[in-house]
Amino acid sequence: MNYTPNYINDLHRIKQVLPELSGLQGKKILITGAGGLICSALVDALLEWNLGLQVYAAGRSLEKLSHRFSHWKDRGDLTLFSWDAVDPLALDQTFEFYVHGASNANPAAYSAHPVETMLTNLRGMEHILDHAKRNGRGRVLYISSSEVYGTKQDNTPYLEQEYGFVDLLDARSCYPSSKRAAETLCAAYRKEYGVDAVIVRPGHIYGPTATQQDNRASSQFPRDVLAGKDIIMKSPGTQLRSYCYVLDCVSAMVTVLLAGQSGVAYNISNKDSVVTIRQMAQAFASAAGKQLLFEDPTHEEAGAFNKMTHSDLDASLLEQLGWQGIFDLESGVRATLDGMN
Repeated sequence: MNYTPNYINDLHRIKQVLPELSGLQGKKILITGAGGLICSALVDALLEWNLGLQVYAAGRSLEKLSHRFSHWKDRGDLTLFSWDAVDPLALDQTFEFYVHGASNANPAAYSAHPVETMLTNLRGMEHILDHAKRNGRGRVLYISSSEVYGTKQDNTPYLEQEYGFVDLLDARSCYPSSKRAAETLCAAYRKEYGVDAVIVRPGHIYGPTATQQDNRASSQFPRDVLAGKDIIMKSPGTQLRSYCYVLDCVSAMVTVLLAGQSGVAYNISNKDSVVTIRQMAQAFASAAGKQLLFEDPTHEEAGAFNKMTHSDLDASLLEQLGWQGIFDLESGVRATLDGMN
């Protein structure tokens, strides 16, 4: 990740479409999964905006966090610490806000470590909710996934109350099933203990903050072309997906954190960036002057594929909060390549 002038400028651009941010002034926020694609960009945004907010960023590796946020090493409003989501959250601090993004976040991990994927999602959510419960205050924002919707018969965009089929006996379902269960756990803690929890369901998020370990297609495409390689797809790429540039995702999360209704889930999708996987690949290839090629996947690769034939999300609920995306496919691709180059 490079803190280019364009990236810094874009952090300020998304601030212009957000609600009033005074509710963050002087508060403390815990962000888990802070070294990942989405939450690392959230940390960048909150620090760049200079809101007087104390940011506590948690990840499995303190060394990796220190490297990722070396740009901010002299900031007194950033605290980094190591936390594995399967362990209890042993923090004496009280927080006004929690953003829980700690999770295995790539298909290879779901396929190779389905048990760990499930337990990380469930136990991590439990520990965050327990901490908020003990505090007696604090809003929890859970970063779920569009995969909770499963598959359905038609190809209309998913509304928040629609749920399709997930094969419970397929080990690959470790991810959507545990994400579903974690959402229900939020609802249960809200009902039984009064914990204020809101949920976001991002579509397919991409951007320059992707880690080297992230093997999702939209993270591998820019990595390949920047290495001078053609893009090789292992499927026809006909699945329609709600792609969303990471900083649009950040602005959506902040909007829901401040203005979302407790107990409600919100889709995150930019209607100007709903394209097929093939169109996404072609956009990166064309921007870098490379070719798009195809070959058959291995059995192991095919087993890790998302089972959803399409994952177009309806973001009307989010838009009703005043949110709007500002990065279409072309500008998101350019921004990704700029920040990763």
